[in-house]
Amino acid sequence: MKCLFHLLLAASVLAGGQISAAPLKVYILVGQSNMEGHAKSETFDYIGDDPATAPLLKQMRGPDGQPAVCENVWISYLTGKFDGSANGEGFGKLSADYGARGDRPTEDGGKIGPEFTFGLTLDAALDEPVLIIKTAWGGRSLNTEFRPPSAGPYELNDYQKKLYYGPPGHGVPKDMDQWLAEKKQETGRFYRYMVEHVKHVLSDPKRVCPAYDANDGYEIAGFVWFQGFNDMVDGHTYPDRGKPERFAVYSDLLAHFIRDVRKDLNAPEMPFVIGVMGVGGAKADG
Repeated sequence: MKCLFHLLLAASVLAGGQISAAPLKVYILVGQSNMEGHAKSETFDYIGDDPATAPLLKQMRGPDGQPAVCENVWISYLTGKFDGSANGEGFGKLSADYGARGDRPTEDGGKIGPEFTFGLTLDAALDEPVLIIKTAWGGRSLNTEFRPPSAGPYELNDYQKKLYYGPPGHGVPKDMDQWLAEKKQETGRFYRYMVEHVKHVLSDPKRVCPAYDANDGYEIAGFVWFQGFNDMVDGHTYPDRGKPERFAVYSDLLAHFIRDVRKDLNAPEMPFVIGVMGVGGAKADG
């Protein structure tokens, strides 16, 4: 199912991104743990068990049976520990080793994320070089760490004020001053990491993608956000469980996020794909 999702992501971005064949096409992939990717290549065989995904397995492996390497797709990947204390970049031709890397961000962690089949699909569809820029850290939310600048500072809602400043109870910060100071420090930090890294890579695309021709330039052809798990499970920022308006704040934050990314990357028409979770909501039926 996830592989089908990755194919749909690529198809969606391609539909909006094919403007010119000359500039290097750049695709940006951003998010938390599901964008990092925690699947191992040892799980590939299971894709062949489903007739719907079996053809994809042939793309995912080379003639020698090993995970395929994309000849026309390059990637720069910024990641690190979940708290951002040990960020590092891995880059090269796209292969099955740009998933979660923990505290060794420059080394192959033996895992894949959405970038793998996304890149394979682009490689098959486009007869030209492609550059993927990926930034991902597990456990980061849109309401805090990826909070876009135009959304303003993180503010306590009425539910939190009543809970935190009322009688002590479960989940209430022990030291509110310290909690608020840490919240302020973390707000927007990973958004800034993302924008800074994209700009860094695009200041010299040839460093990552040898096929880049400065005479042709580049175009940011698409952006993928995957996704809001930490927002979904945050019952304090989004307290109205079971109500349809519970995630209205998330929708507003995402609109700010899209506008700010387009502005900060000087790509006002950049196609934007939002990946959604396939867990059927916060709780499973039955």
